[in-house]
Amino acid sequence: MDVVAVTRKLVDIESITGNESGVGEALALELAGLGFRVQKMAVEDDRFNLLATSPEEAHPAVVFSTHMDTVPPFIPSSEDETRVYGRGACDAKGIIAVQVAAAEKLRRAGIRVGLLFVVGEERDSTGAKIANEQAIGARFLINGEPTENRLAVASKGTLRVELVASGRMAHSAYPELGESAIDKLIVALTRLRAMPLPATEGIGPCTFNIGLIEGGRAPNVIPDRAKAHLLYRLVGPTEELRRQIVATVGELAKVDFYLEIPFMRFRSVDGMPSMVAAYTTDIPALTNWGEPLLIGPGSIHVAHTEGEYVEKSQLTEAVELYCGITRKLVGG
Repeated sequence: MDVVAVTRKLVDIESITGNESGVGEALALELAGLGFRVQKMAVEDDRFNLLATSPEEAHPAVVFSTHMDTVPPFIPSSEDETRVYGRGACDAKGIIAVQVAAAEKLRRAGIRVGLLFVVGEERDSTGAKIANEQAIGARFLINGEPTENRLAVASKGTLRVELVASGRMAHSAYPELGESAIDKLIVALTRLRAMPLPATEGIGPCTFNIGLIEGGRAPNVIPDRAKAHLLYRLVGPTEELRRQIVATVGELAKVDFYLEIPFMRFRSVDGMPSMVAAYTTDIPALTNWGEPLLIGPGSIHVAHTEGEYVEKSQLTEAVELYCGITRKLVGG
């Protein structure tokens, strides 16, 4: 199959998180046409995951997986001599095309693998969580994310934190009568920015981002409320990090740790170039699908940008890489 053509076809179907059904239906038709047995896993409303297996092997040892959703905004496909452009070109519709092509090539060689395409990775891994309840007994899960065709030996985790500061409203002409929640929040954030963060040898440092800040009533009102959302990229366990965050913030704000995706280490394959993924994936939500590996064409540095693209040469190379890794895993 023409992985460039299939990548463009998929990119041209808008599938921003929550609206994946169109690309799911197109993929179901494509896979059925190739002779796969296709199952739709209901997620919510009209959203569904896709599981495709060969009629000859309902429980393959290896499953390829990635996600069908993209971040906004929708950007239609285009191409030049060396690249395919558009939203999802590398994250992760080019990877879908590669995985289908590799599965088809392996099947012709007598090696059957499964395909699992899920919804919601860009937001909350809802599709992966549903899929984890319907695992088929695979020994290995090869998950696709943009790694420039290098095998990831680890991926950083995520800790999302909400700070909520409270104060007392007053007329801004008489600030002594009020208590500024924004002032408290600013002090708390300044302390957190100065707080030392852990690092892991061979992986790198934990990093920290202040992603959202909101608060206040009006310019002439002392603010009684303020809120910030923070994100830490994890390189290990979080017990001590959580303790330090709470101690550093002190009485300035309430701290809520509302989401954690753990730091993960992955299997390596001899002779393959490796990397560390500084981002999170669906893998922590797919624990019942076998030992995980992480690899895919494209660069995470252009994912989620207005100029997102994937190199055509990496698409072609990735098909062979998926086939080669699978043969090593199953001894074929």
